[in-house]
Amino acid sequence: MATILKIGNVDENALPADKHKFLELYHAGMAPGLRNKAMFRDEATWRDFEPVGGRNIQELQRFLKKTGFMPKAAVDGVFGYATQAATRLFQEYIRTVEGDSGIGTPDGVVGPLTWSFIDAWQKDKARKKAFVCDWGRINYRKSTPEFKKWTKLLRAAKSHFSKIKSRHPILHLVEQFDRTTDTQKVADWDTRSKTIHLIGIRCGEDERITGSRRENNDLFVLLINGQVFKFWGSTDPSPNMADRSDLPFLVESQHEYRFGWHKLSHAAKIYQALRPAGPGVLVFRDKDFDRSLTTADVKRGLDPAPNTTINIHWSGIGTTNFSAGCQVIAGNAYINHQGNLIDCSHFAARNQNDLLSRKTRGAYNLFTDLVLTYAPPGVQTIRYMLGRDETFRNFKGWDESFIAEDVKKLRQGGF
Repeated sequence: MATILKIGNVDENALPADKHKFLELYHAGMAPGLRNKAMFRDEATWRDFEPVGGRNIQELQRFLKKTGFMPKAAVDGVFGYATQAATRLFQEYIRTVEGDSGIGTPDGVVGPLTWSFIDAWQKDKARKKAFVCDWGRINYRKSTPEFKKWTKLLRAAKSHFSKIKSRHPILHLVEQFDRTTDTQKVADWDTRSKTIHLIGIRCGEDERITGSRRENNDLFVLLINGQVFKFWGSTDPSPNMADRSDLPFLVESQHEYRFGWHKLSHAAKIYQALRPAGPGVLVFRDKDFDRSLTTADVKRGLDPAPNTTINIHWSGIGTTNFSAGCQVIAGNAYINHQGNLIDCSHFAARNQNDLLSRKTRGAYNLFTDLVLTYAPPGVQTIRYMLGRDETFRNFKGWDESFIAEDVKKLRQGGF
């Protein structure tokens, strides 16, 4: 029986000569003290480089690469972030696309059960003509019909807003902002199919909230490698999570984000997330303290400095909005590339403490694993387009009712 493998394990004689250099690409956004640890950050623990006997990690990596779950990472004998992401994708693919829940939780740990599924995949003669998984075989050149529909919408949106940007109150402010930011002016919106796109759709933005609670009621659409995946969460801050009363609201436009971390300096809580790629994104502040982004807030103008703290991160299973201004994604369910609702609730953690009891971030892990795995070689950024539900009325063939319907399915999935 092959050795149980997990992040941090290293084949014999494969230990990197310089651990810091090996981790540099992935840990660039961490606080200096955490970067200096030279350890891998798992769901809720730190793991050192740990040599194991044999060449089992290279065997695993060759399988993941051949089957399309790890297209660009090196076969180097180090079970790092890319290998963990690819392993979780393989486990999730078996669980959902192939419909075999016997593989268990997609936790990125390769034990006897996962090895048995790898062995079965390699021996199955029926796979010889289609050895590569859907997620690796489909791409932006050979994309799904839904992917084509969404990328067509992105191009239509750029054309539409290019014509009215001077009259659009939010885009006009973005156009007039004279400092470098990660918020893109309309002319710079990237609508290419090969770019990884995340689309955040604010629902009912004009509705003021009462009390201290804001629900996760927004939709996120990931366009990646010719496929579409849908998630849910919130694009707006929850008042009880914020550390100041003038809540920040991310500007509706396109923004550049990159792989990084949330809770950057907190050793016990830091985890994978997306963060602004450079100097920061543009935000409005809730100056009238009604806990909503209103016309009055927009008229008061943008925050004078770009904001580097508006990350895209996890929101538990969705029962609580963890956002203090960030864009947050829930872990209980997602809609896959085939349009199927996927339940993750039986292994998705509610909070940080749950991660210590063998639970995972569920659907959120799929989101980060897809981004890490299927980003084009050398590309570390994605484009995040934030809009609102009513915007879809501007485009022929689109009816915004699907947004509320999808969010309702995702909210109920697994609860």
